[in-house]
Amino acid sequence: RDRLRLRGLVPPGMLSLEMQAQKIMIQFDGLRSPIDKALFLQALQDRNEVLFFFVLGEHIAKMAPFIYTPTVGEVCAKFGAQFRRTRGLYLSSNDQGDMGAIVFNWPREDVQVVCVTDGSRILGLGDLGANGMGIPIGKLALYCAAGGIDPKKVLPVMLDCGTNNKELLSDPFYLGMQHTRLTGDAHHAMVDEMINAIHFRWPNALVQFEDFSSDTALDILTEYRIGHLCFNDDIQGTGATTLAGVLSAVRQAGTGELKDQRIVVAGAGSAGMGVATTLLQGMVHQGLTEDEARSRFYVLDQFGLFGAERETMTFGQKYFARKDMKDTTSLVDTIRAVKPTLLLGLTGVGGTFPEAAVREMASHVDRPIIFPLSNPTSKAECSAEEAYKWTDGKAIFASGSPFDPVEYGGKTLYPSQCNNMFIFPGVGLGATRIGAKRVTERMFYEAALSLAGCVTDEEMARGMVFPEVSNIREVSCTVATAVAQSAIDEGIAQKTPTDRNLRRWIKSSMWIPEYRDLVPVQYST
Repeated sequence: RDRLRLRGLVPPGMLSLEMQAQKIMIQFDGLRSPIDKALFLQALQDRNEVLFFFVLGEHIAKMAPFIYTPTVGEVCAKFGAQFRRTRGLYLSSNDQGDMGAIVFNWPREDVQVVCVTDGSRILGLGDLGANGMGIPIGKLALYCAAGGIDPKKVLPVMLDCGTNNKELLSDPFYLGMQHTRLTGDAHHAMVDEMINAIHFRWPNALVQFEDFSSDTALDILTEYRIGHLCFNDDIQGTGATTLAGVLSAVRQAGTGELKDQRIVVAGAGSAGMGVATTLLQGMVHQGLTEDEARSRFYVLDQFGLFGAERETMTFGQKYFARKDMKDTTSLVDTIRAVKPTLLLGLTGVGGTFPEAAVREMASHVDRPIIFPLSNPTSKAECSAEEAYKWTDGKAIFASGSPFDPVEYGGKTLYPSQCNNMFIFPGVGLGATRIGAKRVTERMFYEAALSLAGCVTDEEMARGMVFPEVSNIREVSCTVATAVAQSAIDEGIAQKTPTDRNLRRWIKSSMWIPEYRDLVPVQYST
């Protein structure tokens, strides 16, 4: 304190990092509303990043819901009103032609992971424009806490292409661009300039696309996935996480392998199509032909089952459209006809799974696997309590947002959260550590297999299909090792591990929140 000229300017007492964390938890536990807890953690991150990540890492199961889903939706809705300090890079329609220069305003020379959104489809809340910046900020906090990425080497980006949200367009305090959202070639031009600007300054950075609307997400991923190190978490991350959960659930249900399942997917947006495609690829890995695997899927939107005669469909929807069933067949009638073993919900509409549909499913299979994956909690297709009640406690359940344990039939049932945080931090860590040229589908498949392998027998016995969130750093290291090994096997790794033990080499690079000495320690003789 003498050498830093701080003596007398701060109280004389000193608290260790561990003691400071205890003090933070007392304050955190004293707060009541989720949004107050989220804002408390935001303020902590702004004033003491090391302490923030130490607390988050020690209590990640407790705090993750306030950093990301489900509370991040409310944070985004109130982002402008609660704005206190900028964090990240804002690239707007005013910046077209200048993005290559603007990225050099970011003060960090080394960026490893970029998370970018255009705010067009924030969880189940729709178009929130520039207020969607809360999503990349929350995602990257989990990259650091769960994946061990250095906070100084992550960059949240808001690509502000306008908004079609009428409330924001008329709000005098809105901080984003107040014009209708750019579409078509104009939107594509902004995405193209943004990703090229980022990779011009940081050629090896991983770019994660987040919460782009369904009409653009797949096209953007398809265009840039080969020439750039990037992925879309809503499509690929959700798909791989769901695949891991399904593999665990199938093992628990005793219904054979993934390739033996009959799958109904409610929700045909980018997330629904991404999950269906990933599961299909998993079946192909298990020996089915593509056509055989495709025959196991039944995809519905708000109008019902996709039949071949449907006139308006995207390429992905058309790929899964049925030729053997009537278009717009209802969910209940589809379940009655095909007797699915697995029901997935990615509709973004709460209560989409009615009691009649779930009971119909339970009447055909001993252990129905039910995954309502929409976020936040209010958008879940059904609750854990409903799923267990309607199946007489037989359901194997996982959801996009967390649900509390349920008491049923004298037993405590533990619903799992099918949370992408089990996948994307490990993908980011593994891809950047090994210097991957791109992120491949095989990487996500290997990531899913490694995640499924992390579920212990004890967790299975409690009905869980994902590991305890408290073990997330070890899980991320396991996933990262699988991703890096896949890159090596595919010949797209640009770095050579200096340790024969790949996991140990990756773990050695994981950032740990701890205070560094500000001045060198001097010893007297």
